[in-house]
Amino acid sequence: MREVARDLGVWLVPGTVPESAPGGGVHNTTVLVGPDGELTCVYRKIFPWRPFEPFEMGVDLPVVELAGFGRVGFAICYDLWFPEIARQLAWSGAELIVIPTQTSTRDREQEIVLARAAAITNQVFVLSLNAAAPSGVGRSLLVDPEGVVRFMAPSENPAVLTDALDLGAVRTVREFGTCALNRIWHQLGPGDPVVDLPVCGGRIDPATWTPASLRGEDPSVSGGRRSS
Repeated sequence: MREVARDLGVWLVPGTVPESAPGGGVHNTTVLVGPDGELTCVYRKIFPWRPFEPFEMGVDLPVVELAGFGRVGFAICYDLWFPEIARQLAWSGAELIVIPTQTSTRDREQEIVLARAAAITNQVFVLSLNAAAPSGVGRSLLVDPEGVVRFMAPSENPAVLTDALDLGAVRTVREFGTCALNRIWHQLGPGDPVVDLPVCGGRIDPATWTPASLRGEDPSVSGGRRSS
């Protein structure tokens, strides 16, 4: 895969791979390979589909800058069902969330709804890529920051899909609002109270609500880089 990326001069996310975890377990891992053939980012699935998957949980949510393209974050399959993942990636600066998926069950319809919801509630591009038959039921889709489906693959059959994205649309939607109405990242301001979130031991704090893309900061890549 590194040779393919280098030969073609492309950024490549070649699905997921099993990766040895400390203590003898296994992670479900996706990687980003750069056009130089180097391993640029590693993401380990945080929410294995329990009790059916034997994988260990990952702990890092990296967002990486692709030179000349934009900021990308990663999730894997069942992660999509947990809104905290997409929210954190968007807050950390992701303009596109790439989600390799292998769904062979009847709940792909719900995943399509969740992909659109994640895009709408975080004003970010979401690319949910599902395996085709026989290992999956297809219907890969790309959703824009306002929740509009830009494309969707057919059910089950393999397909090649292409698109040209302007990730600057994320900033535009966040600045002027979804449908020029809903400016969710501008919701909180000075004088608003802090709201505790016991479910995750966190809080909604007006002082830290604004995401990195609007703060003008570099994205966090903690835990997302390693040599190979």
